[in-house]
Amino acid sequence: MMLPALLFTASTTLVASTPTEPVQAPATQLTFTGQYAPPDEPFSLWSRSPAVTFTEAYPVGNGRIGGTMYAGVPVERLILNESSLWSGSRQDADRAGAAAKLPEIQKLLREGKNAEAEALVNQTFTCAGAGSNHGAGKDVPFGCYQVLGEMELTFLEPDGTPMKGEIKNYRRALDVKQGAAFVRYEHDRATITRRVYANIAKQVLVYRIAAGGKSHAISFDARLKRSERATCTSQGNDGLLLSGSVSNGKGGEGVTFSARLKGEQQGGTITCKDGVLSVRGANDVTIVIAMGTSYDGTITGQWAGPGHAAATLQQCETAIATGYNELWKEQILQQWKPVFDRTTVDLGGKEKAKLPTMERLKAVANGESDPQLAALYFDYGRYLMISGTRANSMPLNLQGLWADQVQTPWNGDFHLNINLQMNYWPSPLVSLADYSTPLGVLLQSLVEPGKKTAQTYYGAKGWVAHTITNPWGFTSPGEDASWGSSNTCGAWLANQCYEVTTFTQDLEALRKIYPALKGAAEFYVDVLVEDPKSKALVTPVSNSPENAFKLPDGKTAHTCMGPTIDQQIVRDLFANTAAAARALNLDPDFAKVLDEKRTKLAPTRVGKHGQIMEWLEDYDEVEPQHRHVSQLYGLYPSAQINPYGTPELAQAAKVTLERRGDAGTGWSMAWKAAMWARLGDGDRALKLLTKLWTPSKDAGGAPTSGTYENLWSAHPPFQIDGNFGAVAAMAEMMVQSYREKEGEDYTVHLLPALPKAWPNGEVHGLGARGGLYVSLHWKEGKLEHAHVYRGNNQGGNVRIRYPHPLKAKTSDGNDAGGAYQDGVFMFRLEPQKTVEVEVVN
Repeated sequence: MMLPALLFTASTTLVASTPTEPVQAPATQLTFTGQYAPPDEPFSLWSRSPAVTFTEAYPVGNGRIGGTMYAGVPVERLILNESSLWSGSRQDADRAGAAAKLPEIQKLLREGKNAEAEALVNQTFTCAGAGSNHGAGKDVPFGCYQVLGEMELTFLEPDGTPMKGEIKNYRRALDVKQGAAFVRYEHDRATITRRVYANIAKQVLVYRIAAGGKSHAISFDARLKRSERATCTSQGNDGLLLSGSVSNGKGGEGVTFSARLKGEQQGGTITCKDGVLSVRGANDVTIVIAMGTSYDGTITGQWAGPGHAAATLQQCETAIATGYNELWKEQILQQWKPVFDRTTVDLGGKEKAKLPTMERLKAVANGESDPQLAALYFDYGRYLMISGTRANSMPLNLQGLWADQVQTPWNGDFHLNINLQMNYWPSPLVSLADYSTPLGVLLQSLVEPGKKTAQTYYGAKGWVAHTITNPWGFTSPGEDASWGSSNTCGAWLANQCYEVTTFTQDLEALRKIYPALKGAAEFYVDVLVEDPKSKALVTPVSNSPENAFKLPDGKTAHTCMGPTIDQQIVRDLFANTAAAARALNLDPDFAKVLDEKRTKLAPTRVGKHGQIMEWLEDYDEVEPQHRHVSQLYGLYPSAQINPYGTPELAQAAKVTLERRGDAGTGWSMAWKAAMWARLGDGDRALKLLTKLWTPSKDAGGAPTSGTYENLWSAHPPFQIDGNFGAVAAMAEMMVQSYREKEGEDYTVHLLPALPKAWPNGEVHGLGARGGLYVSLHWKEGKLEHAHVYRGNNQGGNVRIRYPHPLKAKTSDGNDAGGAYQDGVFMFRLEPQKTVEVEVVN
């Protein structure tokens, strides 16, 4: 689905456009000359020209509020976002009487009349009302994540006339290690630098403008703007306030919002009138922007109500009183660096960082090797995680935190049939497990509405959620059977939250999500039905996400019983819930029920092409190269299929991936890369990632899947899950951890899928299941040494798999013991201790 987008022109007239349409700047007499040196920091995105589209601009954020910097001259645009600015409202979208139709739907499915069953699902088993309105839900109850507005700065000559003359040596950059975007250029003997970042402690965006070489060189007019439902007023001599509301989807006012700007200058003057803040002849200027909404706090844990405007005033005044230098120190030393430095990666090739980012993308697309671009992309994904989410904020949506439209593509919602989960795949892998907190809060928020949905549609205990959700607790099926009736999406979310605790070993976090795990498991215990052919237990009515199959009579359908992904998700859910119950000393009888039910689930099977079957019957796909590879959930993110425990299924997974092909959307290519990594083929994984890094424009300039200039992933349009999926894939290429066989402890795999193009490198601080953190150094494609640290409070055995003999020693150089069993090196590691592992020469 491709939805029309809205872009602001520099004069703030709105025009319908695609996200790649250039923004027309006002007439100017400026010319750009010169080529300034590359940034000193190689882990930077950079360009020698301003952004003209949203997907060229550089994002900043603190998890709750965000900005996207175009770095334009003479007009700067900073797009403003607040994670809880959603239109819509709570509703009852469950279709009354749906459960009465379930027996008839199941009867048709048992008779092989899938097309007829699907027609009945569309008539009686979808949501009531408009649902997501086919991805255009800003004015219906489902709602839409929306841009809050933008700050526009029009830079002027000191006398207030338009800028003229030359802009020399322009360069803009995003330094991911500092968490800030920059631009510098020379104009009329002055060197102008501008910097923007999102301060975490003070909850403001900080925008700094400084001039060197000439006094009183900074003059501009500032405005706060939004395309609809907002007004901007002056606040004293140094501030602006943008206030408004979004629709509740029922003809009334929904969430209200505010964005407040406050400025402080050194030298010159600052005045404010009629919604325009004017600075003339300043030497430096600090602008702070605070944002808030009246969202009810169900997910964010914070509710400002109508007081958000007052809260933004306090935030701005506190930030200005702190002073710019202290704000910047606070950002770097206390807030950003300690988190970002939890993980580091070096793949060599830093000389390529001297090229602008887009030139590097084009070179890689033409076959050049650039391992440092891979490292930059990895760090950029971590940057987006730290910037885009944290406790007391919304989870990362389809665009993370950043949106420039009031009708965001696909509503910028939480897609539960892979996309939301993929957003958080890398968090525990790159030592950011605590950044998954919003995911667990969202999970818990779905339990109560999901109980009603379970009763209304299935007459079942427990709770259920389908393909899409929002901050308003939407758990009903979507508005079309072809995609909206997947009923294991809430279970997948529960599994994802559980998996985070397998890394952290945090029993309190597990205790918080246990009721949601148990409720999801209760639902499937209640609704699973017997497949008439195999007598195995299967889900009663569902689909394999968004894919269709060919029936023997020539018809096509999506609706079925027990698609493979459902069986795999439920298998994990039952195992995870039972393990959680035992770890918490809860519900022993229920854990036994889950163990027993799990043995009766339909197994993953191999089909006529040697592939993993996607459905209970060995149907052929309508679209063999479909973007979803749902039948391989068991390969990744699960480990039900792996080369050591299930080699036959692993071989069938390879056949499946070959049949699907390497083409796909951005997130699909990232998922396939992770799957190839799990199969131990690093070269194939890198091939997929390289394809993902192809610039997102075809020969005619139309958007394609790949990567935009600011390294955002292209579905297209922009969809951030591809960024996070790729980070997970790269982490899995270097370190993997999973149970190879049921009942075993986790095995940590060192360099399991190292591509030939990364012969030398090192990585520090990757997470592994069992409370472990792993650092590696390799040379000429072989491990030199690894450090394994146990971060939790329980000691235990560590299992390491590497194709060459290993030995272990303690941090003080003593032999740490260890022995081999079935090709796995094992040793004991106590809490808060590190062991160094080396290859035996």
